[in-house]
Amino acid sequence: MRYAIAVERDQVAAHFGRCERYELADIEGDQVVARQALANPGHEPGFLPRYLKEHGVQVVVCGGAGPRAVDLLAQLGVGIFTGVSGGVDQVIAAIANGELISGESTCEH
Repeated sequence: MRYAIAVERDQVAAHFGRCERYELADIEGDQVVARQALANPGHEPGFLPRYLKEHGVQVVVCGGAGPRAVDLLAQLGVGIFTGVSGGVDQVIAAIANGELISGESTCEH
């Protein structure tokens, strides 16, 4: 399964659409089989959910996301974990270990 973690300075970004990049992690079972950085091409309403889907993303991980982004991701069949914080490497390890927990979105709009 391919995850896209919203990243700001090697930490999970507080906002899905305004991060500097997405760290794509392909996880099979409990193994990380591939990772790559994907630059955020810019925040434009409705664009990023489709952009990530085109890159094979099945689940987004971030601190928060607005309701429009959450709805568009759901329409595209992309899951989302919100309320996530911490270092990217630790979050990817938590995903692989089945320990990542979704929480309340940190996005305030």
